[in-house]
Amino acid sequence: MNKIAIYPGTFDPLTNGHLDIIQRSSKMFEKVIVAVASSDNKNPLYSLKDREIMINLALQEYKSTISNAECITFSNLLANLAKQLNAKVIVRGLRVVSDFEYELQMGYANASLNDSLDTIYFMPTLQNAFISSSIVRSIILHDGKFNHLVPQSIHKYITDNFLTKK
Repeated sequence: MNKIAIYPGTFDPLTNGHLDIIQRSSKMFEKVIVAVASSDNKNPLYSLKDREIMINLALQEYKSTISNAECITFSNLLANLAKQLNAKVIVRGLRVVSDFEYELQMGYANASLNDSLDTIYFMPTLQNAFISSSIVRSIILHDGKFNHLVPQSIHKYITDNFLTKK
């Protein structure tokens, strides 16, 4: 069994859906590397450093159930990152059919660049099926309640650092 899996994404911000996938994949692998992509072309709301801080806060918050995950940032090709880390598995989440079409293309592209790389797809648990970072960002930008969509440590970080006190 492969010991290292990479869970890549923009994580802008990390949601409870992402956390669910980290928790579940951490039971299957000795190490799960949460790899935060710089994704400048997506114009993330939060800086790469802030996204890394938030993920580390969540990993610390949930260390009793996720003791074998760590966070890194990257800006190169995922297939190359996997080679550098000696990882043979990419972990991805699928919520809807459109996710599947995109993820299938990405999985094939990564395999064409690194033929020892496989992709495993997780469906979210029902309670997290509707959550996406873009929905969370929209709620945040419109001053809505989002504490039930992200780990509490991330809610606190965003509230303390980005939201004006009313």
